[in-house]
Amino acid sequence: MSTTQEHREIVVGVDPVREGGLALAWAADEARRRGLALRLVVAVPPAHDTQHVDGTPRHQALTRKAEDALRAAADRVRDRQPDVRVGAELADGFPAAVMAGAAQQAAMAVLGSRHLSRTEEFLSAGSLVVPVTARARCPVVVVGDAEHVTQDPAYLVVGVDGSESSRAALAFAFEEADLRHCALRAVAVWQPPVFTLRGGDALFHAERRLLAETTAGWAENYPDVRLTHEVLTGSPVELLAEAAEHALAVVVGRRGRGGYTGMRVGSVVHGLLHRAHCPVITVPAG
Repeated sequence: MSTTQEHREIVVGVDPVREGGLALAWAADEARRRGLALRLVVAVPPAHDTQHVDGTPRHQALTRKAEDALRAAADRVRDRQPDVRVGAELADGFPAAVMAGAAQQAAMAVLGSRHLSRTEEFLSAGSLVVPVTARARCPVVVVGDAEHVTQDPAYLVVGVDGSESSRAALAFAFEEADLRHCALRAVAVWQPPVFTLRGGDALFHAERRLLAETTAGWAENYPDVRLTHEVLTGSPVELLAEAAEHALAVVVGRRGRGGYTGMRVGSVVHGLLHRAHCPVITVPAG
């Protein structure tokens, strides 16, 4: 049974400062597709923030703004998908920690993107994308750009490299493509080794065989999903982003284990969060 079947809600981070309509619309549509509830979450930093002497009045003002944002977000979801059950949560705490906690028992977490630079992402207290993606136990969707719904046929892209997290991403991608009745483009990116005793052509064909074998079982389980697969040569970030230029979304596994949150999401995931021009879905191993 998949993670999205075990847990019955999608959590959505609502930004009380900036418009987050794309992420909210994406989450509402996904909740309808999967028959899940939505939980809208806004976090208000604690009043004892030492950077502000007048912490209590500031906290009250932020709380009022957060309450208004939650009401507006709930109304937008009901207007877009009236059959989706919507709950709202106003939490005290720093946004990244609150959202990471909310994502621990969710089917999926959905975030908007402020398109921060990498430096801003590490230094900004309001940045959610990297810390939540690094810590969540469920798939995390970052909606910085709209789905390319006018593409015919519509398709998803999934990155495949044979790892455990890649297999989890492949499973999710097939399930999502089946729900959407769209095509699936499985992409492996091969980086030729600098030194090797084997011929480059032999290694490339071995990569193609691995991709075909990895996707074969899933294709049998989802016969209605039109699957194409290809091996590209070069930079994984650039080529996956290019493959997904007109996609509904790009799906990749995340498995980084570095000491910093940016490293824990893995270099390919981190790169796609900045480079891809469609929603980015990252799926944890297991």
